[in-house]
Amino acid sequence: MNRRRRKKLANRLVATVMFGETREVAALLRSGAQPGAANADGTTPLYAASVHGDAAAARLLLAAGAAPDTESGHGSEGTPLCAAAAWGHLDVVRELLAHGADPNLREDGGTGMSPLDWATKEFQPHPKTAAVLRAAGARLRDR
Repeated sequence: MNRRRRKKLANRLVATVMFGETREVAALLRSGAQPGAANADGTTPLYAASVHGDAAAARLLLAAGAAPDTESGHGSEGTPLCAAAAWGHLDVVRELLAHGADPNLREDGGTGMSPLDWATKEFQPHPKTAAVLRAAGARLRDR
């Protein structure tokens, strides 16, 4: 597959995930879209699924080989687990953890917030998500 086609598929896959079209996600993966390929903005499909709380799309992408800890964006987004934790998308958090996501991995190359930091933010805490992360071994960093 040529580079131009790979780019088009990557862009379509991220857009399809954002619109919640799970059947189309599966079709794009079958047609050769790479589950971890970022779109032109640097957004990965798994990050998009995590932000939008789409556990079915996350499951498809992970099963197709998307790496659960890959940071998305060009320094503007973060890890899929941080995204899911920030929004309290418990089913996606569980899916990512089941596929090996690191519950202590900090964004921005290790300098930013962890999934548990996001789940326990004062302005919008997600206690159920925080409990699942703690059960998976997540710890808050000493401040």
